[in-house]
Amino acid sequence: MAPAGEKHDHAALMDSIYRGQKYIYDVTRKYYLFGRDDLIRGLDCTSGDAVLEIACGTGRNLAKVQQAYPGTKLFGIDISAEMLKSAAGKLGTSAILAPADARQFDARAMLGRPTFERVILSYSVSMIPDWERAMRHAATLVAPGGSLHVVDFGSYSARDTLGARILKWWLKQFHVSPRLNLPDVAAEIGAQPGWRREGRDGMGGYYRLERLYREAGATD
Repeated sequence: MAPAGEKHDHAALMDSIYRGQKYIYDVTRKYYLFGRDDLIRGLDCTSGDAVLEIACGTGRNLAKVQQAYPGTKLFGIDISAEMLKSAAGKLGTSAILAPADARQFDARAMLGRPTFERVILSYSVSMIPDWERAMRHAATLVAPGGSLHVVDFGSYSARDTLGARILKWWLKQFHVSPRLNLPDVAAEIGAQPGWRREGRDGMGGYYRLERLYREAGATD
Protein backbone atom coordinates (compact mmCIF):
# COMPACT_ATOMS: atom_id res chain seq x y z
CA MET A 1 0.00 0.00 0.00
CA ALA A 2 1.35 3.45 -0.90
CA PRO A 3 2.09 5.60 2.17
CA ALA A 4 -0.57 8.20 2.88
CA GLY A 5 1.99 11.00 2.59
CA GLU A 6 3.13 9.77 -0.82
CA LYS A 7 -0.45 9.62 -2.07
CA HIS A 8 -1.13 13.14 -0.77
CA ASP A 9 2.07 14.50 -2.35
CA HIS A 10 1.18 13.05 -5.76
CA ALA A 11 -2.38 14.34 -5.54
CA ALA A 12 -1.06 17.81 -4.66
CA LEU A 13 1.37 17.68 -7.59
CA MET A 14 -1.35 16.72 -10.04
CA ASP A 15 -3.65 19.46 -8.73
CA SER A 16 -0.89 22.04 -9.08
CA ILE A 17 -0.30 21.03 -12.70
CA TYR A 18 -3.93 20.86 -13.74
CA ARG A 19 -5.51 23.64 -11.71
CA GLY A 20 -4.99 25.93 -14.69
CA GLN A 21 -4.35 23.33 -17.39
CA LYS A 22 -7.78 21.75 -17.01
CA TYR A 23 -9.35 24.64 -18.92
CA ILE A 24 -7.22 24.02 -22.03
CA TYR A 25 -6.40 20.33 -21.53
CA ASP A 26 -8.75 18.84 -24.11
CA VAL A 27 -7.93 21.47 -26.74
CA THR A 28 -4.15 21.12 -26.41
CA ARG A 29 -3.83 17.37 -25.82
CA LYS A 30 -5.58 16.40 -29.04
CA TYR A 31 -2.40 17.45 -30.84
CA TYR A 32 -0.16 14.88 -29.17
CA LEU A 33 -2.19 12.33 -27.21
CA PHE A 34 -2.84 10.18 -30.25
CA GLY A 35 -4.42 6.73 -30.09
CA ARG A 36 -7.16 7.51 -27.61
CA ASP A 37 -9.91 7.19 -30.21
CA ASP A 38 -8.23 4.03 -31.48
CA LEU A 39 -8.60 2.62 -27.97
CA ILE A 40 -12.25 3.64 -27.78
CA ARG A 41 -13.05 2.00 -31.13
CA GLY A 42 -11.58 -1.23 -29.82
CA LEU A 43 -13.76 -1.35 -26.70
CA ASP A 44 -16.63 -3.00 -28.61
CA CYS A 45 -19.08 -2.34 -25.79
CA THR A 46 -22.68 -3.45 -25.65
CA SER A 47 -25.52 -1.69 -23.86
CA GLY A 48 -25.31 -2.26 -20.12
CA ASP A 49 -21.54 -2.73 -20.01
CA ALA A 50 -19.79 -0.98 -17.14
CA VAL A 51 -16.79 1.06 -18.30
CA LEU A 52 -14.22 2.30 -15.79
CA GLU A 53 -11.50 4.78 -16.70
CA ILE A 54 -8.66 4.90 -14.22
CA ALA A 55 -7.17 8.42 -14.12
CA CYS A 56 -10.10 9.76 -16.13
CA GLY A 57 -8.88 13.36 -16.18
CA THR A 58 -11.38 15.77 -17.69
CA GLY A 59 -13.76 12.96 -18.63
CA ARG A 60 -13.04 13.38 -22.35
CA ASN A 61 -12.71 9.65 -23.02
CA LEU A 62 -15.78 8.68 -21.01
CA ALA A 63 -17.84 11.23 -22.93
CA LYS A 64 -16.58 9.68 -26.18
CA VAL A 65 -17.47 6.20 -24.90
CA GLN A 66 -20.99 7.40 -24.09
CA GLN A 67 -21.38 8.76 -27.63
CA ALA A 68 -19.98 5.63 -29.29
CA TYR A 69 -21.76 3.09 -27.10
CA PRO A 70 -25.16 4.30 -25.85
CA GLY A 71 -26.41 2.49 -22.78
CA THR A 72 -22.99 1.92 -21.20
CA LYS A 73 -22.54 2.64 -17.50
CA LEU A 74 -19.69 5.07 -16.91
CA PHE A 75 -17.28 5.20 -13.98
CA GLY A 76 -14.11 7.17 -13.41
CA ILE A 77 -11.48 7.75 -10.75
CA ASP A 78 -8.68 10.30 -10.59
CA ILE A 79 -6.21 11.40 -7.95
CA SER A 80 -6.64 15.06 -8.95
CA ALA A 81 -9.63 16.85 -7.46
CA GLU A 82 -9.17 19.56 -10.11
CA MET A 83 -9.55 17.08 -12.95
CA LEU A 84 -12.59 15.48 -11.32
CA LYS A 85 -14.27 18.89 -11.24
CA SER A 86 -13.87 19.12 -15.00
CA ALA A 87 -15.06 15.55 -15.49
CA ALA A 88 -18.14 16.16 -13.35
CA GLY A 89 -18.94 19.29 -15.33
CA LYS A 90 -18.66 17.39 -18.62
CA LEU A 91 -20.43 14.17 -17.63
CA GLY A 92 -22.99 15.36 -15.10
CA THR A 93 -25.06 12.53 -13.67
CA SER A 94 -24.18 10.14 -16.50
CA ALA A 95 -21.07 8.89 -14.67
CA ILE A 96 -20.08 7.89 -11.17
CA LEU A 97 -16.79 9.59 -10.28
CA ALA A 98 -14.57 9.28 -7.23
CA PRO A 99 -11.19 10.56 -6.00
CA ALA A 100 -8.76 7.65 -5.79
CA ASP A 101 -5.15 6.56 -6.24
CA ALA A 102 -4.84 4.33 -9.32
CA ARG A 103 -2.37 2.08 -7.52
CA GLN A 104 -4.88 1.05 -4.85
CA PHE A 105 -8.56 1.66 -4.35
CA ASP A 106 -11.61 -0.30 -3.32
CA ALA A 107 -13.89 -0.15 -6.35
CA ARG A 108 -16.86 -1.65 -4.53
CA ALA A 109 -16.66 0.91 -1.74
CA MET A 110 -15.96 3.91 -3.97
CA LEU A 111 -17.92 3.11 -7.13
CA GLY A 112 -20.51 0.60 -6.01
CA ARG A 113 -19.22 -2.47 -7.86
CA PRO A 114 -16.09 -4.66 -7.74
CA THR A 115 -15.56 -5.32 -11.46
CA PHE A 116 -16.25 -3.77 -14.87
CA GLU A 117 -16.66 -5.09 -18.40
CA ARG A 118 -14.12 -2.57 -19.70
CA VAL A 119 -11.27 -0.89 -17.83
CA ILE A 120 -9.27 1.93 -19.46
CA LEU A 121 -5.86 3.47 -18.79
CA SER A 122 -5.33 6.24 -21.35
CA TYR A 123 -2.05 8.19 -21.23
CA SER A 124 -1.98 7.69 -17.48
CA VAL A 125 0.65 5.01 -16.82
CA SER A 126 3.27 7.56 -17.92
CA MET A 127 2.17 9.78 -15.03
CA ILE A 128 1.54 7.25 -12.26
CA PRO A 129 4.34 6.45 -9.81
CA ASP A 130 4.59 2.67 -9.50
CA TRP A 131 2.54 2.38 -12.68
CA GLU A 132 3.17 -1.36 -12.93
CA ARG A 133 1.27 -1.81 -9.70
CA ALA A 134 -1.54 0.33 -11.10
CA MET A 135 -1.79 -1.88 -14.20
CA ARG A 136 -1.88 -5.05 -12.16
CA HIS A 137 -4.56 -3.56 -9.93
CA ALA A 138 -6.54 -2.54 -13.01
CA ALA A 139 -6.47 -6.15 -14.21
CA THR A 140 -8.11 -7.28 -10.95
CA LEU A 141 -11.07 -5.00 -11.74
CA VAL A 142 -11.87 -6.66 -15.08
CA ALA A 143 -14.97 -8.84 -14.97
CA PRO A 144 -14.87 -12.34 -16.53
CA GLY A 145 -15.41 -11.86 -20.25
CA GLY A 146 -14.19 -8.27 -19.99
CA SER A 147 -11.03 -6.48 -21.05
CA LEU A 148 -8.36 -3.99 -20.02
CA HIS A 149 -7.33 -1.35 -22.59
CA VAL A 150 -4.15 0.72 -22.28
CA VAL A 151 -2.74 3.41 -24.56
CA ASP A 152 0.36 5.51 -23.90
CA PHE A 153 3.57 6.80 -25.45
CA GLY A 154 5.52 4.15 -27.33
CA SER A 155 9.02 3.38 -28.53
CA TYR A 156 9.26 6.56 -30.64
CA SER A 157 10.00 8.53 -27.46
CA ALA A 158 13.29 6.64 -27.03
CA ARG A 159 14.67 7.46 -30.48
CA ASP A 160 17.59 9.81 -30.95
CA THR A 161 15.82 12.20 -33.28
CA LEU A 162 14.97 15.88 -32.98
CA GLY A 163 11.26 15.12 -32.84
CA ALA A 164 11.68 12.54 -30.08
CA ARG A 165 13.95 14.87 -28.07
CA ILE A 166 11.41 17.70 -28.31
CA LEU A 167 8.62 15.34 -27.26
CA LYS A 168 10.58 14.11 -24.22
CA TRP A 169 11.38 17.70 -23.20
CA TRP A 170 7.74 18.72 -23.51
CA LEU A 171 6.48 15.73 -21.54
CA LYS A 172 8.97 16.38 -18.77
CA GLN A 173 7.31 19.74 -18.13
CA PHE A 174 4.23 17.82 -17.00
CA HIS A 175 6.06 15.08 -15.08
CA VAL A 176 5.30 12.55 -17.82
CA SER A 177 7.71 9.62 -18.34
CA PRO A 178 7.06 7.23 -21.26
CA ARG A 179 7.10 3.60 -20.04
CA LEU A 180 9.15 1.70 -22.57
CA ASN A 181 8.53 -1.61 -20.80
CA LEU A 182 4.75 -1.28 -21.05
CA PRO A 183 4.62 -4.23 -23.50
CA ASP A 184 6.55 -6.39 -21.02
CA VAL A 185 4.12 -5.71 -18.18
CA ALA A 186 1.15 -6.30 -20.50
CA ALA A 187 2.72 -9.58 -21.62
CA GLU A 188 3.16 -10.64 -18.00
CA ILE A 189 -0.53 -10.04 -17.26
CA GLY A 190 -1.58 -11.67 -20.53
CA ALA A 191 0.43 -14.81 -19.73
CA GLN A 192 -1.58 -15.50 -16.57
CA PRO A 193 -4.21 -18.26 -16.73
CA GLY A 194 -7.51 -17.00 -18.09
CA TRP A 195 -6.00 -14.05 -19.95
CA ARG A 196 -5.19 -13.23 -23.57
CA ARG A 197 -3.19 -10.26 -24.83
CA GLU A 198 -3.06 -8.22 -28.04
CA GLY A 199 -0.56 -5.38 -28.41
CA ARG A 200 0.54 -3.16 -31.27
CA ASP A 201 2.24 0.11 -32.11
CA GLY A 202 0.44 3.05 -33.64
CA MET A 203 1.85 5.83 -35.81
CA GLY A 204 5.23 4.18 -36.16
CA GLY A 205 5.63 3.66 -32.45
CA TYR A 206 4.42 7.09 -31.33
CA TYR A 207 1.87 5.32 -29.16
CA ARG A 208 1.48 1.79 -27.83
CA LEU A 209 -1.89 0.10 -27.53
CA GLU A 210 -2.37 -2.94 -25.31
CA ARG A 211 -5.56 -4.97 -24.98
CA LEU A 212 -5.89 -7.68 -22.34
CA TYR A 213 -8.90 -9.99 -22.46
CA ARG A 214 -10.16 -12.02 -19.52
CA GLU A 215 -11.88 -15.29 -20.36
CA ALA A 216 -15.59 -15.51 -19.60
CA GLY A 217 -15.14 -18.44 -17.25
CA ALA A 218 -12.09 -17.05 -15.46
CA THR A 219 -12.04 -17.00 -11.66
CA ASP A 220 -9.75 -15.26 -9.20
